[in-house]
Amino acid sequence: MCDGLSAHHVDIVTLKVDAIVNAGNTTLLGGGGVDGAIHRAAGPELLAECRTLGGCPTGQAKITRGYRLPAKHVIHTVGPVWNGGRRGEPALLASCYRESLRLARQYAARTVAFPAISCGVYGYPLAAAVKIAVGECAAFIASGAIPTQIIFACFDKTVLNLYNAELASLSPTKRAE
Repeated sequence: MCDGLSAHHVDIVTLKVDAIVNAGNTTLLGGGGVDGAIHRAAGPELLAECRTLGGCPTGQAKITRGYRLPAKHVIHTVGPVWNGGRRGEPALLASCYRESLRLARQYAARTVAFPAISCGVYGYPLAAAVKIAVGECAAFIASGAIPTQIIFACFDKTVLNLYNAELASLSPTKRAE
C-alpha cells in the first residue's frame, strides 16, 4: 500500500477529517446518493452556502464549511457522466481528484476523504474510476504536499475490495507474476 492512502468501508459523513469530498452535480444544491447524504448530515446551512457559489463545472471543485458534519470542510466536485469514454470522461474524472486536492492543500486540510466519484447514477465503470482515483491521489501524496492522509470511503465491500486491490498494486514489494 502507498503510505497516506487507505480504503475503508465507512459512511463518509461520519468521518472526522479536515475535509470530505462531495460527488455533487453542477448546481451544488444537493441530489441523491452521497450528495444527498452529505447535504442532510451537514444541515440547511450547507445548502445556503452552496447557493452562493454559482454552481460548478464538471471536473472542477469548490469548497464550503462542513457545518454539522465532523469534517471541517466539504469539497464539492462534479464528476463526468459516463458516455462510453468518448467525451473526455477519464480526463474530467482525474481533474476532479486534482482540483479537490488542490483546494484541500489551499485550505490546509491534512486529511481528506473521497467517495467513488461518478460511480453512482453517473454510471462510470467502477474499476476504471478506482484506477484513476488511486493514481491521482498516489501521485499527489508522492509530491509531499498536504493533504498527507487520503481515505477512500467505500459504500460497500465490492468497492472496498477494488480500492484495496488497486492500492496493493502500488506496493513496491508486490510479487512479480
